[in-house]
Amino acid sequence: MSLAVVGIDFPNTDRRKTDRRFEMLLCAPGDPVMLVLEPKNPHDEHAVAVYSSRGIQLGYLKSERAVFVGAKIRAGEPYEVVFQEAAPQIGVIRIRFGGGAPTLPPPRERQKGVDIIETPHHDHSGFYPDPDGPEWGA
Repeated sequence: MSLAVVGIDFPNTDRRKTDRRFEMLLCAPGDPVMLVLEPKNPHDEHAVAVYSSRGIQLGYLKSERAVFVGAKIRAGEPYEVVFQEAAPQIGVIRIRFGGGAPTLPPPRERQKGVDIIETPHHDHSGFYPDPDGPEWGA
């Protein structure tokens, strides 16, 4: 499944003051990313931070999806996650639970001034369900 990474325009609080948007632009589709549960996050106990393979924070999963993803991770469900694409207001990652590498969908056509493409199942929550069919992998 594809998930939105939000907060890409907020500054990181690390000593080097790394830039989330710049780091996201360095990520290529298929690059591994890391998810870090933040149960002590003062804003959301279910927060799931997203980090590039270089260890720099890209942002967070949307809270509605962080609960689901965090529960699966805490339950010990095997998963792999990769960077899918950058958009003007968000990043998108691809996660596969149950083992195996996630497959990337074909790149979406971008329309001028539109940061995400509407699909019949698009619900503006940061969750992009896969269409039915084996060609999508998981």
